[in-house]
Amino acid sequence: MKYIGKSDYDHAATQKLGVLITNLGTPDAATPAALRKYLAEFLWDPRVVEFPRPLWWLVLNLVILRVRPPPPHTKAQFAGLKSKLSQDQLDHIEIDFAMRYGSPSIESALLKMQNKNVTRLLVLPLYPQYSGSTSGSTFDAVANIFKKLRWMPELRFINQYADDSRYIDACANRIKTHWASQQQSQILLFSFHGLPKRYLTAGDPYHCQCYKTARLIAQKLGLEDSQWRLTFQSRFGREEWLQPYTDKTLEAMPKENIKSVDIFCPGFSADCVETLEETDMLNRDIFMQAGGESFNYIPALNATDEHIEALYQLILKNLQGWELDKQTELSLQEKQLQKQLAMRLGASQ
Repeated sequence: MKYIGKSDYDHAATQKLGVLITNLGTPDAATPAALRKYLAEFLWDPRVVEFPRPLWWLVLNLVILRVRPPPPHTKAQFAGLKSKLSQDQLDHIEIDFAMRYGSPSIESALLKMQNKNVTRLLVLPLYPQYSGSTSGSTFDAVANIFKKLRWMPELRFINQYADDSRYIDACANRIKTHWASQQQSQILLFSFHGLPKRYLTAGDPYHCQCYKTARLIAQKLGLEDSQWRLTFQSRFGREEWLQPYTDKTLEAMPKENIKSVDIFCPGFSADCVETLEETDMLNRDIFMQAGGESFNYIPALNATDEHIEALYQLILKNLQGWELDKQTELSLQEKQLQKQLAMRLGASQ
């Protein structure tokens, strides 16, 4: 097997900690070709679509990639976290971001980390609730790259933070900020990305974690059970997905004399096509055409200060025991002596 990455080892090099944040990704360009390339990578992932590969190839290539129609917050979140590390004089911690599908790739980010001599790596997928199709798929991608590295770093992986107190507070305060400027609606609807129901019955904890997140946010807001609901959006195909469905729920609300609704998507760390187009446009139209009078989309956490702080504290918590004290690092003279001793015993450098 031919390995990738660094082919040498320097005994005098300073070992570093690394933090890699990841998200789903977007097409490289706003063109049909770039979109098809992105969707082919995304939808061919067996974690995303648990379907027999030969049959799914036909559906993917002959239907989906021909009919699916042709906002970079992750970079801003990365910049915010990097700034926090600098403010706390933790510049010795290397941080970068990557996309599970598209660019920059996880492989390119890991190779950059290796070139900077990162020997301990923390990976944070920006999916608050765990699913095999999101966090699980990200772990697969990291592990597959590690298979190609001769010298891999120690690894820690945050697979979910659905009930993290700072994340819950950030969500609740995002909603409170909206209510401070606009009147609170009759119902607060928490809409999460949907998954086929068979993922739940196969053991995926996503459904339960979505309900826990919504319940904790509602409690933080002091809402009664009658003041909020949870739904799932973005389904396709004929099989049953997690219910209740967002579009069907919105369509039925005016018949229940619910004419105003606030909608928030806690499962999205950043706004994307699914929140801005499907939620704020398509679902808005469904509700209003059914007789609704007021529909308010509350933006995702994005790169708000409170969200950055929540992610930052989550990172620090998971780096415990790994933190390098800059005061105890070996001096340059000590490193050179260590290198000389190693080379006497036969090391190449």
